[in-house]
Amino acid sequence: MPDRAPQPVDRQLPTDEARDLISLVRDIAQREIAPRAAEEEDAGRFPRELFTLLSESGLLGLPYDSEYGGGEQPYEVYLQVLEELATARLTVGLGVSVHTLASYALAAYGTKEQQAEHLPAMLGGGLLGAYCLSEPASGSDAASLRTRAVRDGDDWVITGTKAWITHGGVADFCTVMARTGEEGPRGITAFLVPGDAEGLSAALPEKKMGMKGSPTAQLHFDGVRVPDARRVGEEGQGFAIALAALDGGRLGIAACAIGLAQAALDEALGYAAERRQFGKPIADFQGLRFMIADMATQIEAGRALYLAAARLRDVGRPYAKQAAMAKLHCTDTAMRVTTDAVQILGGYGYTADFPAERYMREAKVLQIVEGTNQIQRMVIARHLAGPETR
Repeated sequence: MPDRAPQPVDRQLPTDEARDLISLVRDIAQREIAPRAAEEEDAGRFPRELFTLLSESGLLGLPYDSEYGGGEQPYEVYLQVLEELATARLTVGLGVSVHTLASYALAAYGTKEQQAEHLPAMLGGGLLGAYCLSEPASGSDAASLRTRAVRDGDDWVITGTKAWITHGGVADFCTVMARTGEEGPRGITAFLVPGDAEGLSAALPEKKMGMKGSPTAQLHFDGVRVPDARRVGEEGQGFAIALAALDGGRLGIAACAIGLAQAALDEALGYAAERRQFGKPIADFQGLRFMIADMATQIEAGRALYLAAARLRDVGRPYAKQAAMAKLHCTDTAMRVTTDAVQILGGYGYTADFPAERYMREAKVLQIVEGTNQIQRMVIARHLAGPETR
């Protein structure tokens, strides 16, 4: 059978530094991440040592200021790094995206003193973050969250439960949205909570159909006391901070989705070139060739969409609508492409001997996290047609 190795994505990168960065990421992905991905996902093992390696390599703070240990890379470059990582293993790519999301509040809204104290360890000191917005009864309706923070002298005391927390139980710090005032979005404040804070505990990780190597768990806050110096932004500003973070986070999910879809396409192409039926490779059959052409076109369209949104962000223009579009299109693409990859592999695609079935299971969650795709459609429609009438 012919040896058909996947071809690297031909990327348009703005600088030589960015090209060197992508080469570094590909080297780490090929040597350290991809060879262990299937075994560790099957075992449900979280690769914490890989995140330590990524931190040491300067890859956990790419879009943030170099003053505090960040890489000061444009989002256009950072997202392509995420895509490369997710192609090797979604748990790693998505983990970097979540860490970036968790670091955003302090990087964008913290005081100079807060940033100087905490950001160097968060961005390049080996720490790993979690983003705590969702709750058992407040997912899509995030503004109805019930976790409460009560002022007690110079401290805040946080009580409540957060749900669906990526890195729950393993994170070193948590960006937590808690209610400090009135009902609704204006009564929410952001806090930076240490992962080992007294009164903070994690439930057993959720048993999921995919992404088994990435721990997702409820976090319980039982009178967790944090000083006011760990409040991020103004009182009542937390929901606005959360939404701003999610705009960038949705682009991270979009890039991860395209990385996963690219991995599925590479697997399908390799199999189709090797598998012979009726005396020739199945890649010669027009039905499969059309499927592969459609898969590749959807991936390229998704990549162009998330990069266009990233470039808007990089020049300071509004990009919330484009971020929602990218998240919607790219994650739907990942679901279609991974499903088609299983189909191309036939019966083998349904077995754990090949990664296609894992890719399909992993793709599903990307249509749910950081705002379901139904929520993305609501966001896009509001930008186009205005808010719904009451």
